[in-house]
Amino acid sequence: MFIDEDVTQISQRGSDLAVVEEQVKYFVDGFPFLQLSKAATVGDGILSLSDSEIAEVVAAFDKRASEGEVALLKFVPASGAATRMFKSLFGFLQDDKKDKSVEEFFTRLPEFAFYEDLKASLAADGHDISSADEKTIVSYYLTNKGLGYGELPKGLLKFHNYAERSRTPLEEHLVEGAKYANAGGNVQIHFTVSPEHRDKFEKLVVEVLPTYQSRFGVKYFVSFSEQQKSTDTIAVNLDNTPFREADGSLLFRPAGHGALLENLGQLDADIIFIKNIDNVVPDRFKDETITYKKALAGVVLNYQKRIFDYLKQLAGSTDSGLLAQLDTFFRNELSVVPPAAFASWSDSEKTEYFLRKLDRPLRACGMVKNQGEPGGGPFWAENADGSSSLQVVESAQVDVDDAEQNKLFKDSTHFNPVDLVCAVKNSEGELYDLKKFRDPLTGFITGKSKDGKELKAQELPGLWNGAMADWNTIFVEVPLITFNPVKTVNDLLREQHQ
Repeated sequence: MFIDEDVTQISQRGSDLAVVEEQVKYFVDGFPFLQLSKAATVGDGILSLSDSEIAEVVAAFDKRASEGEVALLKFVPASGAATRMFKSLFGFLQDDKKDKSVEEFFTRLPEFAFYEDLKASLAADGHDISSADEKTIVSYYLTNKGLGYGELPKGLLKFHNYAERSRTPLEEHLVEGAKYANAGGNVQIHFTVSPEHRDKFEKLVVEVLPTYQSRFGVKYFVSFSEQQKSTDTIAVNLDNTPFREADGSLLFRPAGHGALLENLGQLDADIIFIKNIDNVVPDRFKDETITYKKALAGVVLNYQKRIFDYLKQLAGSTDSGLLAQLDTFFRNELSVVPPAAFASWSDSEKTEYFLRKLDRPLRACGMVKNQGEPGGGPFWAENADGSSSLQVVESAQVDVDDAEQNKLFKDSTHFNPVDLVCAVKNSEGELYDLKKFRDPLTGFITGKSKDGKELKAQELPGLWNGAMADWNTIFVEVPLITFNPVKTVNDLLREQHQ
């Protein structure tokens, strides 16, 4: 299948030939569907915290954070281009397609945080924004003739208006970081960015950091990384043979957010907050987000302590009473049901099973009530070892042609808004090798095209889906106000972004 030149190309990319051959095998065989047991609901896989419980876990987290007991880090995937935000505007600019969203854009143009910048950009070339024709305005907005928003990532766009200045999502994450990722005055934030935009991110950080450090009395440690080329997956033709460029070389494509597991695994922190770049709100709506982020972290620290205590007990003398206690803990609190044959296992087999299940990374995932948003939901699903546990499941992982499985998927009451708090160190304070806890059979195959030719592409197991399939997982209900993504530019006109 691969010639000598291919092997050299694969090696030079930092990839492994065996991994690439395995990717081709997935194209041929396909990925198996995940077997759902039932939807996770409040009281059956999803925790709903009372006000007093929230106050308790937040206070416990605040104490440990303020005393510098735990190293905190905020991880923000920010490499995606904002092109899809402007689909309707590009349609208007290139094909004269004007729908209701384009009309709303022009009607409410002065309400956007970027309005003054756009006005100044037009004026620099002698255009008055109040009298310029609409195509000129959109051209100066989207292209490098003006602001160039159509070619920038979301993190660098002006989202929110304030009296002193407009803020980008990057800045809103700096503000959030000072509020809940503050460990004794130190705030670590890591952004994953695309190589072509990294210098712009770094320039903006240098420009704004003194302002926010002074305002919040903290010291920021901002770092960046890029999706590694070695994580790109090979593309194939429709007959599953390698897709080749015009020069005969193999085509590799970025493998989705699951590739960021490599980036996440290199970060040294006790607690890592994960949240998408565009899910930010102005200061007047931040309080609940901050409270629930701290609550999720408090839940993680509480469960982590209990898990470490159990590991210590198991390292000593094991008795049937402790094993029964662990069985209850897993079934009722960590939502892990052992394989059917568990009752017939010997004490030593049960001990080995619990040691393996305890000694894993831990995450708490916020879940909002389902409002019809596309994306993953919380489910109980069957694992390869015969156990059942909580999983964040995407529609592509479900056999929707199976009536029963399709019904189970549609029964989901909640939605995963990419709101995670992770503990990635073991009881000895060592970082887990996160790749060991990924389910490789949860990748995705999609149809794409290149130079007019159809091809098949492959995504790695999603960062908060299959990439974390073998983690200890806790689902916690969080309020809808904590989820305010910006999918189109007109979303910035919603009250939550004004």
